[in-house]
Amino acid sequence: MSTDTEPLDLSRDGNDVGTLGDTVARYVFFACAFVTVATTLAIIVVLVDGAVDFFSQVSFVEYFTGTNWSPRAADNPSFGVLPLIWGTLLITVGSALIAIPVGTLTAIYLSEYASPRVRKVVKPTLEILAGIPTIVYGFFALSFITPVLQTFFPGTGTFNAASGAIVVGIMILPMVSSLAEDAMSSVPDSLRNAAYGLGATKFEVSTNVVLPASLSGILAAYILAISRAIGETMAVTLAAGALPQITTNPLEEIQTMTAYMVEIGTGDASVGSIGYQSLFAIGLTLFVMTFLMNVFSMWVRSRYREEYQ
Repeated sequence: MSTDTEPLDLSRDGNDVGTLGDTVARYVFFACAFVTVATTLAIIVVLVDGAVDFFSQVSFVEYFTGTNWSPRAADNPSFGVLPLIWGTLLITVGSALIAIPVGTLTAIYLSEYASPRVRKVVKPTLEILAGIPTIVYGFFALSFITPVLQTFFPGTGTFNAASGAIVVGIMILPMVSSLAEDAMSSVPDSLRNAAYGLGATKFEVSTNVVLPASLSGILAAYILAISRAIGETMAVTLAAGALPQITTNPLEEIQTMTAYMVEIGTGDASVGSIGYQSLFAIGLTLFVMTFLMNVFSMWVRSRYREEYQ
């Protein structure tokens, strides 16, 4: 009795199922991409529509050159956005001066010096900082950072730019260190071994080989962290205050663009009023600033990218 059996031909049914699955997956992926793009466009449309109403009553010259911001004043409202931009840049620059050097040195340590056991502990610990709610950072600034500043600088107020810059620097530190470490770790070991073969020390390999080779990723990490600092809201609202002014003293109270948006969004400004419409003008200005930073980040990555075989 023959035991041979004819093979079961499932190729046609399998192809049909595979084609159907590929088609469904294609439309699902397209729908996700479409929702992302549509959401972005909707945000832009809302901001532009509200900003058009604002600029129909306030000139561009007054908005971008004025040094007094008091849109809800009853007698003589002023719409010069420079104090808010200055406060935002003060927080951003201050936080970058903290996060960039500390984050870069941390990344070098994790990539070149730390043992695998230490790296497994230190890197996740740093990344936990990114998951802490920003309002917690704000209370940390009020309850710890500001009292420390007042100990060394008695004239420091409860709300001040230095406290906001320090706490935002702590917030963006994990982004700098993690992304920079990823860029350094992607550098081929052949470059390190070649440098060691020429007699270079570990410090020389880290600074003269690894850093230049991973420059594009490191610069992208800097720019993304700065973009995060520009858009930070709750921490600077609690730490830096709500006084729009142009000052070079980091121990004085200031107000950022995002802090003003929180003030208007949760305040008593009536819908349709010029004070309420200023919310959209500030939002559009902030959107353009962060958009330009992201475009610059992509240019840096493409300009300084190193490719290895």
